[in-house]
Amino acid sequence: MSEQLLNEIEAAGERLSRVREMVARRVIGQRAVVDLSLAAILSGGHGLLVGAPGLAKTLLVETLGTVLGLSANRVQFTPDLMPADILGAEVLETAPDGSRAFRFIEGPIFCQLLMADEINRAGPRTQSALLQAMQERHVSIAGARRDLPAPFHVLATQNPIEQEGTYPLPEAQLDRFLFQIDVDYPEREDERAILMATTGAESAGIEGVLSAAELMAMQDTLRRMPVGDAVVEAILDLVRAARPGADAEVTRDVAWGPGPRAAQALMLGVRARALLDERLAPDLGDVAALAGPVLQHRMALTYAARAEGVTLDATIARLVERQVGLADAA
Repeated sequence: MSEQLLNEIEAAGERLSRVREMVARRVIGQRAVVDLSLAAILSGGHGLLVGAPGLAKTLLVETLGTVLGLSANRVQFTPDLMPADILGAEVLETAPDGSRAFRFIEGPIFCQLLMADEINRAGPRTQSALLQAMQERHVSIAGARRDLPAPFHVLATQNPIEQEGTYPLPEAQLDRFLFQIDVDYPEREDERAILMATTGAESAGIEGVLSAAELMAMQDTLRRMPVGDAVVEAILDLVRAARPGADAEVTRDVAWGPGPRAAQALMLGVRARALLDERLAPDLGDVAALAGPVLQHRMALTYAARAEGVTLDATIARLVERQVGLADAA
């Protein structure tokens, strides 16, 4: 590792420590959720926040936009939301002289951090409108390519699919999300702190720590962070072992498994986790910790496995123990 890269990693770690402190002023508790959201953005990807209403998912995304210095927009997904409501559309305008011309009006997707709130409340057609933008960072409207601002990230919130009025996301769109981030109820002490902080006359103020340019520089640093052969092999072993056909048990329980994007997500994610912890390189513990967020939305159990009470969490934990040699640290 060059001295310049070493200095960049150390400097990034220090700045990110300040980012976490600033986010914690407003988002109390939920340290793992905050870290996974930051790791998704540092990796240049998107995050899917899954949890019941009222667990500060929206507040977290708004706070990250401010602290990271990103222009942010929010879209509330509803059953009647149309693709044009997200992407924008061309409208026909009449000039004072009577001439007519089409003018493109940008939709809320033209920002650096898009919050797709309750994404599974909209129908499949509208959900799919995000596919090209999330993967290619541009959209095609009326036959013309329109580039999105850089960096571009989507942090979507999703209510549990068991709730009424929700539509499961298609597998192709789920695969575009780097991590699925499960948001659970807070611990008692955290909930007490939330109660005291949010029901008074004043709320905690936050300010920007990074700019968009600084964030992009960190993303470049992350991609140059070295990854040891043992970590690379553990990533490959884990992802390949999660596919039907890997062994009899997985073939029986898993209907479909993760593709190469899962390995890519793990490779970037372990670097981001190391950077957040101010370490110079990732280790096997990072692979174990990120196995759940990377794999759980890229796998599905067979009907027979679900009927027998097999869970995806237990399946992933078993794979981690076998292939990485560590218990799941998430």
